[in-house]
Amino acid sequence: MSSTRQHNAGPDSEGPDVPEPSHAERARTLVHLQHTGGLSTLSRKQPGWPFGSVMPYGLDEQGQPIFLISTMAMHTQNLLGDPRASLLITPPESKNDPLGAARVTLMGSVTKVPTEDLPKVRELYLARHANAAYWVDFNDFGFFRMALADIYFVGGFGSMGWVAPADYAEASVDPLANVASDLIREINAEQVDTLLLLARVFGNLDAQQASITTVDRLGFHLRVKTPDRMQGGRVAFANPVNNVAEVKAGLAALVAQANAGLQALHSL
Repeated sequence: MSSTRQHNAGPDSEGPDVPEPSHAERARTLVHLQHTGGLSTLSRKQPGWPFGSVMPYGLDEQGQPIFLISTMAMHTQNLLGDPRASLLITPPESKNDPLGAARVTLMGSVTKVPTEDLPKVRELYLARHANAAYWVDFNDFGFFRMALADIYFVGGFGSMGWVAPADYAEASVDPLANVASDLIREINAEQVDTLLLLARVFGNLDAQQASITTVDRLGFHLRVKTPDRMQGGRVAFANPVNNVAEVKAGLAALVAQANAGLQALHSL
């Protein structure tokens, strides 16, 4: 287990290098999980000033945001004057720890979707926003798409960096993305002793409490309470996992490894 701060500080940081998904993978996963973000456009009324809007979005095959917006909306008028915009996406749990949670800012040019692309874009958007079927055919509504120019990902304290659009487009959504929230709640509720053991053995910490904050195909992050402070760390699975059953098997393997290490230590 390495501290999150050390692992993400850079190549010269101390401590073991625990595998984790790239920023591109984490950004693609976060964008996939959410359905609404904060859109910033350039104001036509107040030139040069950013104008913020709550914006539902769909995604095309490259993970680029798709918007269904009305020509009467202020953000649409702004985009028709200057297509440059950004979309901030945060996870729902960020309200509890907004600076410690992951977030991503997508930057790009937002323009009308070409006629030949409309059938596919419509299908993709309605798959994520079924209620939009009630107004999708209104005359004043149209589909716009953000052509990504750059991406900035923040994974929490000390973990951040720019992501090239090409890397983002090629990245895969984490296989645990759609089950991670429920899985985290289940593990934190039912495997308290397991998490304490892992924090004490792999983190060499005097752990009083430990809980999982994120889980992905390569491992998970722990938040650990010790007598003097709260700290974070990451534990890797022995092999990549792809579903709930493999996560639980991976945890069981880590417990067996930890217990074997303790037995060897006590036999000295």
